[in-house]
Amino acid sequence: MTTVEIERDGHVSRVWLNRPEQHNALSAEMGSELVRVFHDLAHDNTRVIVLGGRGKSFCAGADIGGMKASGARSFDENLAEAEQFARMFSAIADCPKPVVGRIHGNVFGGGVGLACCCDIPVATNDTRFGLTEVRLGILPGIISPYVIRRLGDRNARELMLTGERFGADVAERVGLVQHVCAPDQLDACVDERVQALLAGAPGAQRRIKTVLELSGEATWDEHRAAMPRVLAETRSTDEAKDGLAAFFEKRKPRWMTS
Repeated sequence: MTTVEIERDGHVSRVWLNRPEQHNALSAEMGSELVRVFHDLAHDNTRVIVLGGRGKSFCAGADIGGMKASGARSFDENLAEAEQFARMFSAIADCPKPVVGRIHGNVFGGGVGLACCCDIPVATNDTRFGLTEVRLGILPGIISPYVIRRLGDRNARELMLTGERFGADVAERVGLVQHVCAPDQLDACVDERVQALLAGAPGAQRRIKTVLELSGEATWDEHRAAMPRVLAETRSTDEAKDGLAAFFEKRKPRWMTS
């Protein structure tokens, strides 16, 4: 792989967008590689994933050259490329493992979409964001489900319709990022979130992500009705039994020592 790199450290896998000269602008190749990477990480012994970008920016959005060329493509060609990018975003958003976003530099368009797909995005206080598609005559279509889910209709509506750029303070206020820190503290802040996630039970975390998805897809009554079975199934796992025993025995559970 050339546009995506992986670094592994025990149960932590760091996925790096690797087009630094292009501020990690999204390309078809990168989209395909991210789908493969997140599929593999979903099924290996990784417990926490960190998604970041090499160079000066996390991701400055779609590749401008590719966007320009899209005007000469057929509808079917454009549809095939759009569907590939849709698979990329869903691979990240639907990953059963916790995903921490390491966000910095320029984060526009699809880069905002990637941040919204992360469970816990952490950004530097000098990061610049923008859903700028409307100023190019297009729209943030593929990323809109993730943006609206994370920002809510009111905030997404204003930022998508104006296309204006905004800072990390606004990103934190509207819920786009969870934590903001100084640039020289980014890795420390990300690692603190990673360690907090490693303290949780991985099976329970997978179930939590499923419950969160259910909350957005099911009705209120359907969600409530499903929870007793989910809780009962979770309590019966070896992981849950060990976690409870560890609490009373004043020791660390196995998932923190393996």
